[in-house]
Amino acid sequence: MIDTLPLFHRIKGQPVIVLGTGDAADAKRRLVERAGGQVFDDMQEGIDRCARLAFVAYEDREAAAADALRLRGAGLLVNVVDQPDLCDFTTPSILDRSPVLIAVGTGGVSAGLAKQLRLRLEALLPERLGALAQALGAARTVLRRRFPDAADRRRALDVALGQGGMLDPLDDGSAGRVDAFLAGARLPDETLAEIVLTSPDPDDLTLRQARWLGGADGIAVEEGVPDAVLARARADAIRLKIARGQGFEAPGGVWVIVRNGG
Repeated sequence: MIDTLPLFHRIKGQPVIVLGTGDAADAKRRLVERAGGQVFDDMQEGIDRCARLAFVAYEDREAAAADALRLRGAGLLVNVVDQPDLCDFTTPSILDRSPVLIAVGTGGVSAGLAKQLRLRLEALLPERLGALAQALGAARTVLRRRFPDAADRRRALDVALGQGGMLDPLDDGSAGRVDAFLAGARLPDETLAEIVLTSPDPDDLTLRQARWLGGADGIAVEEGVPDAVLARARADAIRLKIARGQGFEAPGGVWVIVRNGG
């Protein structure tokens, strides 16, 4: 279960309302402008221009709540700076490897924590990660011809982009190997792996088990498997419930059986 739904919102050329003065308001204006949005300081003018997002940066909580209510009534999504309980959305700490963007958020609980996590990730991710994304984007037509089925394309890319793969995103040279990948791309073998939990703590999963969960097309789950463990799986993976001790025949692709070892 997640408390918020992360989304990337396109605002290039679009009006965005930013209310308030001081450092916090100025920071939101810079953020909007960085994403190509048009900042409006006047609430009614922004509403008349059909703005969809608004930032409110007031010291006075009552004034912020009142304007947030008015904006929300006009159909806008509202962020009230430093008041997460008044927010429809929060702004994450952004790691920019355009077109790759990594947003680290805490739901407004601790901007400082999000910032420090982003700084750690900055040191891990190669500068040419954006070039890899651009090369993969340019290769979409060729990849579609080679693998007309979307699930097959995803499986081929999962292998190439996986740890140690030909296009490993943490390898700074991967961007230069996209053409070679396209020339020899193939589907991985269909696999069925089994994870027997040793504890309900997802941190006790081995690295291999975590990779299985994160990359599986589908998961067969025994009763009693904690939700915290299943949260490590792909959000869009197929999930089937099976009885304890029941066998399972995978329908094709990459599947994982998660058994309750307790």
